[in-house]
Amino acid sequence: MKYRICKSFEVESGHMLLKHPGRCRYPHGHTRRVEVVLSGERLNENDMVCDFKAIKLALGAFLDRFDHALVVNAEDPLLQVLQEELKERVIVFEGEDPTTEVMARRIYEHLNHQIAAGREFVDPEGTRYRLPHDLVLERVRVGETSTSWAEYGL
Repeated sequence: MKYRICKSFEVESGHMLLKHPGRCRYPHGHTRRVEVVLSGERLNENDMVCDFKAIKLALGAFLDRFDHALVVNAEDPLLQVLQEELKERVIVFEGEDPTTEVMARRIYEHLNHQIAAGREFVDPEGTRYRLPHDLVLERVRVGETSTSWAEYGL
């Protein structure tokens, strides 16, 4: 048997889907609910699979980049104008549209890399948190609306 835990985040972000044939090719936004599901075979010395704070610290800065930002495909003809106007609030995805599926995969890859590295984080109060090497990232689910989500994982 194994233990499973889930940590949720919310991010307000916009995107434009260059490859989309309909209205989604125009700028629009979503309140994205991000859920990460992790598992472990055993509990640590604190009787936890992993402290939720470690997960928050591992993903916080990465997800904050997307907060109130516009995510676009690098091939979008409006990219230069958007970057001139919105500066650092434009995030560019090379070679792919910033769909919810792609977002889920990128978040998964980022967090999985942090876990593989056994990253340790220090919060503002000086408390240390570590992502255990044996922690398994099962999936990342990203909700686009209250009725639609995409998931990437095992």
